[in-house]
Amino acid sequence: MKYVLLIVTGASPQVLTETLFALYQQGKPMPKEVFVITTKSTKAMLTDGLFEQGHLAKLIADYKLPNIELPDENIWLIEDDKGQAINDAKSEIEQTYMADFITRKVFELTNKNDISIHASIAGGRKTMAFYLGYAMSLLGREQDSLSHVFVNDEFEFVKDFYYPTPYSQVIKGKNGKQVDCINAKVTLAEIPFVRMRQSIDETLIANMQSASFSQTVASLNSAHKKDLTLEVNAKAKTLTFAGIEIKLTAKETAFYLWLNQYSQSENKQLVVSRDFEKSLRYSKEYLMLLQQNSSDLRIFRDTFGIEPEDFRDGLHSNLKVMEKTFVQQTRSRINNKINKVLPNELAKKIAIDSNNQSFETSYWISAVTHNIKINITA
Repeated sequence: MKYVLLIVTGASPQVLTETLFALYQQGKPMPKEVFVITTKSTKAMLTDGLFEQGHLAKLIADYKLPNIELPDENIWLIEDDKGQAINDAKSEIEQTYMADFITRKVFELTNKNDISIHASIAGGRKTMAFYLGYAMSLLGREQDSLSHVFVNDEFEFVKDFYYPTPYSQVIKGKNGKQVDCINAKVTLAEIPFVRMRQSIDETLIANMQSASFSQTVASLNSAHKKDLTLEVNAKAKTLTFAGIEIKLTAKETAFYLWLNQYSQSENKQLVVSRDFEKSLRYSKEYLMLLQQNSSDLRIFRDTFGIEPEDFRDGLHSNLKVMEKTFVQQTRSRINNKINKVLPNELAKKIAIDSNNQSFETSYWISAVTHNIKINITA
């Protein structure tokens, strides 16, 4: 069995050497290889401290540790959905990329049966630690472990401290006070975690390599639920299903609510026929819903040829009919957003479905035909 260390780091690469020291100190198996998950902006700190300043090699030499491999290809920079390394992980979308990337990397490592993973959540942002811990809970096996490392207060966040040296080494500590690395205390706290892998459907595990973190969570949230509810928040412009929030625009939210009215009607669908573009009825119905939460000029003026104030006041002389392409394109955008965050089996339950026959196309909200309760918050 090959032992490896998987660690997340941010602006404090010292957690890596501290963890290695603590493993040695506690007599635990030493990893032969290290994998690091970090961001583009912090890689330089990592390589400077470990390699250019040589703290990793010094640790190995000071305690006569076996060789520990950390090649550059084992330093994994968190990537966006286009495979580009992200600079940091501050924005909401970057947090999403982080979750997906960490889950995918844990999936790759845990699929290797000949290795034992020691995962450390000591470094990086709090969300990095959470996602690594969560991924280990989803995918970790009996041979895998999880830990956090601590140092005593006077050495915490001291940039020149990397591990307790077996000899006197005085460095600048907090508030300019000098401290000796030989006096540092490092504690490795092993974290018990629930290993869910055996109780998760193998198909779901297999899909994790390509599924997003949110898709995985949605699948797990819905796995044992018989009754699912779709929450539509008109003001917040969101759909929430299986614990996953899908953000829409005002235009898309109004469209989804408008189509839901048809789906709940006696005919159960909106029929777009040859005569569809001859009636102002559809424009009026849709804009009535839109105006409750938006007065976007691009929609009122550019798409329907009317000022929001005129529509509100019933001055509809310039109102344009709704075009078939408006229905098709808006439906497509909404479905794309749903499919992006939900696994297929869940997405198809709330997406906008359609049926094309001869010269007419019917549209409806799938949640209605799947008997999913829809709660609408105005």
